[in-house]
Amino acid sequence: MLSERRRHARALFAPLGPTYDRVGATLSFGQDPRWRRFLVARLPTDRGHVLDVATGTGLVAEALLARGFRVTGLDQSAEMLAVASKRFGDRVELVEAPADALPFPDASFDTVVCTFALCAIPDERRAVGEMIRVLRPGGLLLLADHIAGATWPVRGLQRILELATVPLQGEHMLRRPLRQVQAEGLQIERRERFKAGMVERLAARKAATG
Repeated sequence: MLSERRRHARALFAPLGPTYDRVGATLSFGQDPRWRRFLVARLPTDRGHVLDVATGTGLVAEALLARGFRVTGLDQSAEMLAVASKRFGDRVELVEAPADALPFPDASFDTVVCTFALCAIPDERRAVGEMIRVLRPGGLLLLADHIAGATWPVRGLQRILELATVPLQGEHMLRRPLRQVQAEGLQIERRERFKAGMVERLAARKAATG
């Protein structure tokens, strides 16, 4: 069942690769440079290795690279990665794989970033668990995404919208990654909500060993 959901999600995003940078700017919060600035500003000054989950065409990875970080970008869409490859050449390692089955050993990255993708990942809980797994002790998890709204009227509207967005775009609006991040024992360093509570960004720290 999960494999079928992954194939469906991959098929939804495949046509967007060549046009995402041009068209997505009017459709996606992920294109807004303010979100990228927030995420990059949370990163430590001593550089390190950053995993950009669901990197798409590499907009966030580009901001990370400009700050001098070593970047690995992961996405399940070969079409999106083809655009990112043209953008970066060999300056960024690009990996084609699903976000809920990361092909990396435990504790591989100093920071893991995921922007506006958990709402469309088939198994978002597993994806969050995978991000935490590959994060080194003391490492930073940075998320920005659509979430369930702050009031019941907003959530009611989101539930109605999901009747169209889930089958057509694979986009869920009522998820709340924060709860799993807290359940996994990470310390929330910063959390902010916007757009009637429908968008949340957070920075969370994995416990250091010892």
